[in-house]
Amino acid sequence: MNTDPIADYLTRIRNAVRANHRVVEIPSSNLKKEITKILFDQGFILSYKFDESKGQGFIKIALKYTEQTKESVIKRIQRISKPGLRKYVGSADIPRILNGLGIAIVSTSRGVMTGKQARKENVGGEVLCYVY
Repeated sequence: MNTDPIADYLTRIRNAVRANHRVVEIPSSNLKKEITKILFDQGFILSYKFDESKGQGFIKIALKYTEQTKESVIKRIQRISKPGLRKYVGSADIPRILNGLGIAIVSTSRGVMTGKQARKENVGGEVLCYVY
């Protein structure tokens, strides 16, 4: 049994990037779907597909690599709030990642969004992860 599904999601992406895989398949959940949509909208992944054909379903993510150097667009993906130590921040305290080059994914009362969006809407919440 997996006690932290978000950490598992991030680790699967991290391992696929390190192994230079093009596609990674991850068990689905509503929170993981929202994080995947944010990663796509921010340009960190090439595409995604939700496969609900059997049971819980899967998310298939096509990872994005640069044309010239074949390096992954995702340099680092890091879990912040953990089940043993949750990290909550107010709207004024949402961190800027690499001076705006990376994103913080925040779970707020208005749904899952980037740190920049949360600051703009003036809502705080739980900082799930950093991506850059």
